[in-house]
Amino acid sequence: MSDGPESDFVEYGIEDRPPLPTSLLLGVQHYLTMVGANVAVPLILAGALGMPESVVPRFVGTFFVVSGVATLAQTTFGNRYPIVQGAPFSMLAPALAVVGVVQATPGGDWNTALVHLQGAIVVAALVEVAIGYFGLLGRLRQYLSPVVVAPTIALIGLSLFDTPQIVTATQNWWLLGLTLLLITLFSQYLDGAHPVFKLFPVLLGVVVAYVVALALSLAGVYHPGAPGFVDVAAIFENPVVVPIYPLQWGIPQVELSLVVGMLAGVAASIVESFGDYHAVARLSGVGAPSERRINHGIGMEGLMNAFAGVMGAAGSTSYSENIGAISLTGVASRYVVQVGAGAMLVFGFFGFFGGFVASIPDPIVGGLYVAMFGQIVAVGLSNLKYVDLDSSRNIYVLGVSTFAGLAIPTYVGNLEGTSALQEGLAQVAVLGPVLGTQVVADTLFVVGGTGMAVGGLVAFVLDNTISGTRQERGLEEWEERAESDEEFASAYDRFVRSDESSVNAD
Repeated sequence: MSDGPESDFVEYGIEDRPPLPTSLLLGVQHYLTMVGANVAVPLILAGALGMPESVVPRFVGTFFVVSGVATLAQTTFGNRYPIVQGAPFSMLAPALAVVGVVQATPGGDWNTALVHLQGAIVVAALVEVAIGYFGLLGRLRQYLSPVVVAPTIALIGLSLFDTPQIVTATQNWWLLGLTLLLITLFSQYLDGAHPVFKLFPVLLGVVVAYVVALALSLAGVYHPGAPGFVDVAAIFENPVVVPIYPLQWGIPQVELSLVVGMLAGVAASIVESFGDYHAVARLSGVGAPSERRINHGIGMEGLMNAFAGVMGAAGSTSYSENIGAISLTGVASRYVVQVGAGAMLVFGFFGFFGGFVASIPDPIVGGLYVAMFGQIVAVGLSNLKYVDLDSSRNIYVLGVSTFAGLAIPTYVGNLEGTSALQEGLAQVAVLGPVLGTQVVADTLFVVGGTGMAVGGLVAFVLDNTISGTRQERGLEEWEERAESDEEFASAYDRFVRSDESSVNAD
């Protein structure tokens, strides 16, 4: 159990190891919060690629295998925070752009487009590795006050309010509301009645709602195609075992123009992960991450992005969803997340598992998202406790950055792709020939469409250029509570240096 006033609600701290059966259930619960996104990304890509239906279960399984390996690597050798790794939405836009470009050329079938996507991801990931392990992002930490971090984290949740599982016009609000009501009931009202309600509110809520939806589907109340319908037959149409291995779609192909477009997605992913690190540290009851921890986290994400490219997935990044689960359950154990990752790694090879996950109705996933994303927004805002909220400059920075983080991505989303943005930028006086290039347009389209990237960048510039004292910006108390570089033990420190010390001692 973690100590300290900020971690009173934490049931299992980062270093705690609950019994294996409990850890397995808690780990699966962590993964339940992100299954919607980790299935949505491959399904969207499969549709854009025109992938044959017989191949889709294997494609989805690949994403879960990559998620399991990446989570184990990050929690063991990377930043060692209890954060699940999975398929990033921030890299989906450039991935779809790559697919569109390749398929527009002669012979650009789904397999050709996929290996070109793999090549772009692998090379862009190597840049992320360099950014991490050369310490480029960590050096910015001294310029990042709670005034910057608060809107960045809050926008992670706010920018996801319009996901299709929540706001689709044909939404089954009754089932979504039931899921949200159950999670709220177990986590907030019954959390003191029995430990099972405190530890497993998400798992219980989703399972109960799924059973209700299944019963109504079997009874004929929900018909095929209707929101909330559970297609049991589709689960067993999937192959029992799916072969997943490196280079299963072919050797990655590299084209520089496609790599540059993918770099924008990687940049957005890095910004999101930076916010995630601070959010999970705060929820886990520990100080803000040190420069070394940030660098090792981003470096490992780069390595796992490259691994995802080799395996034929569409990247890997820290997932905000399970951070919301930490807030609801108080379970911040690294061991729990590792056990869950091991389970997902195994399950990814079984087609029935992918079929079962895909059978969870969107309204249930939507109810889960409302609870998770709402928690992330609150975690971001909670960083303002260090800030002088009577300061007009702080209020201005917070207001403008949050508004920009919502408005600009909405504007970008209303454009008809990067070509429309490129055409508009080309008409800018003097700078048009530069701004109107494909590289600049792709980068601005991806970064400008990512709320936390826009809000974080606006807050960063304003907070570091508008006059304000360190105490006013919350930097003094923030740094007092922050983790020092010496407190973070990297994989090299724990495995190599410890061995050397043992040898010297002998």
